Amino acid sequence: MQIVFQDPYASLDPRQTVKGALVEAMRVSGSVSNTSEAVSVARELIKKVGLNEDHLFRFPHEFSGGQRQRIAIARALATNPDFLILDEPTSFLDVSVQAQILNLLKGLQSELGLTYLFISHNLSVIAHMCDRIGVMYLGKLMEISSKETMLQEPAHPYTHALFSAIPIADPEIKSVKAVVSGEVPSPINPPPGCVFNTRCPYREERCIQEEPLLRSIGDEHFVACHFSEELRPSLKGMVSPTG
Repeated sequence: MQIVFQDPYASLDPRQTVKGALVEAMRVSGSVSNTSEAVSVARELIKKVGLNEDHLFRFPHEFSGGQRQRIAIARALATNPDFLILDEPTSFLDVSVQAQILNLLKGLQSELGLTYLFISHNLSVIAHMCDRIGVMYLGKLMEISSKETMLQEPAHPYTHALFSAIPIADPEIKSVKAVVSGEVPSPINPPPGCVFNTRCPYREERCIQEEPLLRSIGDEHFVACHFSEELRPSLKGMVSPTG
């Protein structure tokens, strides 16, 4: 397992060349037997992420944000992982560069057979990158399902509120905005019962007294809500963030 961090400006050691960062990752993990092999693998990795061998001898301050993130991806791949955690890997990048990095990640996933845990607040990116989606609030999983089910049939009030807040670039399409009032509680001192109960428009007494467990409502769709079956028809049919 490896991780690609959110900030490509802070995740690379400014005192190390790109080659040094890649070789160190391989040396520490024991994925190569000697330095010569590590350098050879580093040359392959840097090409795989869309850079060239000359970049191996430069320092992080000599690169753009998108190039730094490519280097961070190469470093994560240096240990031959099966599983990558991608912690908002494009949020620090310009939109045009974001698309390049996302396409690179999709290509690497297909080529190397990788599994991604992609963390993001950008639902359009999530819809593009993920097969299954999990929605969290105050550190708790509210809903998990396939991408198609989540975008078309959200079963939790918080999921519905998130999706309904996305602006739609089409004046002919009207969407109903979910009403969510109040402030987000402190994660250090969450409310009793359901952590979303202080803002949920469907709150009942049970929501305050009893924390809902993540339970199946069919077809590998899991929801942490006491009344998801009753609410599901009213939340269904909304416009998805993919348009």
